[in-house]
Amino acid sequence: MKKRIAILGSTGSIGTQALEVIRKHPDYFQVEVLTAYNNIDLLIKQAKEFNPNTIVIGNEDKYDDLVNAIGLLPIKVYAGSDAISQIVEMDTVDIVLTAMVGYSGLLPTINAIKSKKTIALANKETLVVAGKIIQNLALENRVNIFPVDSEHSAIFQCLVGEGQNKIEKIYLTASGGPFVGKDIEFLKTVTKTNALKHPNWDMGAKITIDSASLMNKGLEAIEARWLFDLNPNQIDVVIHPQSIIHSAVQFCDGSIKAQMGLPDMKLPILYALGFPERLETNFPRFSFFDYPELTFQKPDMKNFKNLSLAFSAMDKCGNMPCILNAANEIVVGAFLKDEIGFCEMTDYIEKAMTKINYITNPNLDDLIETDKITREYTKSIITSK
Repeated sequence: MKKRIAILGSTGSIGTQALEVIRKHPDYFQVEVLTAYNNIDLLIKQAKEFNPNTIVIGNEDKYDDLVNAIGLLPIKVYAGSDAISQIVEMDTVDIVLTAMVGYSGLLPTINAIKSKKTIALANKETLVVAGKIIQNLALENRVNIFPVDSEHSAIFQCLVGEGQNKIEKIYLTASGGPFVGKDIEFLKTVTKTNALKHPNWDMGAKITIDSASLMNKGLEAIEARWLFDLNPNQIDVVIHPQSIIHSAVQFCDGSIKAQMGLPDMKLPILYALGFPERLETNFPRFSFFDYPELTFQKPDMKNFKNLSLAFSAMDKCGNMPCILNAANEIVVGAFLKDEIGFCEMTDYIEKAMTKINYITNPNLDDLIETDKITREYTKSIITSK
């Protein structure tokens, strides 16, 4: 039987690449649900091609336009963030691919887990904000969470077949972004145009900025903690500019397994959707002879302090990762609007982490409130500068 897929965030980078994967494997996958927040034109185009059961637009102001565009096609149309959270309950959905950007993916993912849907997780912020809650919910509902981020997919692939063999450490590789090796004086001059030019990956604006500041790797470290049930001291970050080794696992006997390949997000997407099968592709193949040298170095946590802040938040746990994430989403938005500088993003995140009330064992309501307060505080200190 075909696996029936709900793609939350179908018009974004991960969503569009997931549809490429599904397009090439029509015998394995069926699109059941597509959602977008604002990009109505692309959502309409996707709906007409894939003919899903249901589509949802997050921006309710665009509902009428969407209904009119769909016309007589047998596709149900809904609008609003609540509808996105509720649509994952559909009996005809087998896998929910959470490809929404940022905090917005949290509640739909929680609802999908409660509805006992398999999760293909591309929204790292879900585990950053509420890792312990998500981990417990998944165990309670016996739900599999398959990682879609290339680094976490690599770790997952390295662990398949290892059973209870003890992990000593994982190594999350990072390209270093466009500014690897640059000092603080250079970073103070960075513009959004500079920061949006990632050397290896084609990603959305928010994650590209996070990659340039190394915040993305910090968020991935927090996500890895919960995905693989690790302690913070079991997680290392390694700068690997070629992005060929996507991450590695070191076991208790000292052996290391690494997953390699060309940088292409369609590969981890396909692995998550097709697991446990590896489906054939005609994607370009890696050649060792095209990469005669693979290099590695320690991350510069002095000039790229966001990575240090993320590890600090992971160590403290509680609602601190939620504060980190909320502040980061606000400062990245401000940077993309040319309201603050590249290095100022770190300053505002650090202020939020010292000012917002810390909660040791937050529940979901605490985290929702933390997110709200942090966003308001961060916006206020940006506008008052």
